[in-house]
Amino acid sequence: MKIINMSDMIGGWFIGDFEPAVFKTDQFEVCYKQHYKGEVWDNHYHKVATEINYLIRGKMKINDTLLSQGDIFLIEPHEISVPDFLTDCELIVVKTPSIKGDKYIV
Repeated sequence: MKIINMSDMIGGWFIGDFEPAVFKTDQFEVCYKQHYKGEVWDNHYHKVATEINYLIRGKMKINDTLLSQGDIFLIEPHEISVPDFLTDCELIVVKTPSIKGDKYIV
């Protein structure tokens, strides 16, 4: 058994093709992310990866669509992600595949 504390991970990412990772794979990435009300997050897109997000807690807008606790939203390659955190939020993010550098700020 391997035990690693989330505080040892970078930005909440703990599975994927990066270091440090609890489990290293190029097939997908997994992250537990916390965002705070009003937090400014870079508008971005991925050229290759698809991103699946599960909003565990909070309310947010993404691309002018209101989302709340329990919503799952999928961002396709080349789709620009424009987030607005209306409350403190917690998300689980899965990105597939895991490709270094596949994040483009707009």
